[in-house]
Amino acid sequence: MRSVVVVPTYEEGENVEPLLRAIRIAAPEAAILVVDDNSPDGTAEVAERVGVEVGGVDVLRRAAKDGLGNAYRAGFAHALATGAEALVTFDADFSHDPALIPVLLAELESGADLVIGSRYVPGGRTPDWPLHRRALSRYGNRYTGFVLSLPVRDATSGFRAYRVSTLHAIGYGTTKANGYAFMTEMAFRIVSWGGAIVEVPIEFRDRRWGTSKMSARIIVESMARVSWWGAREGLRRGRGRDRTRARVAGSSPPQV
Repeated sequence: MRSVVVVPTYEEGENVEPLLRAIRIAAPEAAILVVDDNSPDGTAEVAERVGVEVGGVDVLRRAAKDGLGNAYRAGFAHALATGAEALVTFDADFSHDPALIPVLLAELESGADLVIGSRYVPGGRTPDWPLHRRALSRYGNRYTGFVLSLPVRDATSGFRAYRVSTLHAIGYGTTKANGYAFMTEMAFRIVSWGGAIVEVPIEFRDRRWGTSKMSARIIVESMARVSWWGAREGLRRGRGRDRTRARVAGSSPPQV
C-alpha cells in the first residue's frame, strides 16, 4: 500500500530532524508529510532541509496555529491528492516509536480499516507518566467507550494507520473536533460505518524536548464532544425504537 506518514508540528524544531531520520529508517518506502502551523522556531525550515537529505519528505506550511484536528484534515487532503492508500498519523515529540510503523501498516494489509497504537491493551505501557496523569487518561478513555459504546480502549491515541478508502467512506473532511477529540471522532465514525478497528500495544514515552501542547481547553473539548455525541446517539436509538413500536402497532411512524 502506498503510505504517507502525517506529522503535525508546532515548535518542534528540536525534535523534527531526528524524528524524520528515524521514520525514514523504519519505513523507507513511505512518504512523509510534515504539517507545520507556522512554527516561530523554524520547524518547517528544518524539516525541508532534512527532507532533502533523507528524501520523500513534503512540508505543508499552514498560515497559523489552528488546532490539531484542522492540521490533520489539511494534511489528509494533501496526502490523498498524491494517491496514498494508507495514512499513518504520528506525534512529532518521539512519544511514539517509529519502528512500529510497519506493524500498524501490516494490520491494514490484513484488512483493518483503522489500526490504533494503544496504551491500554495488554502489552501497552505509559512508563513515564505520574499516577494522576495515568488515571485521567484511563478514566477519559473508559468514559468515552461507555458513552459511545465504542469497542476501543485507547480512543485518543495519535499513533494510527488509516485505510484511505475508509477515510473517504466516512467523510473525514466533515469532522468537527479540533483537539484530541478528533481521534475519538474518527474512531466513532469508523465504528458507526461498520469498519474494523485493531489495537496494537505500544509503549508511550514522554517527549524528549520541547513543551507539551496538551491543555485544559483540549481536555474540556474532548469530554464535551463525547458527551454530546453520546446524547445524540441515545436520542437516535430512542427514535429508532419508537418507529419499531409504531410499525408493530400498525400506525404511522413518528415524524422527525
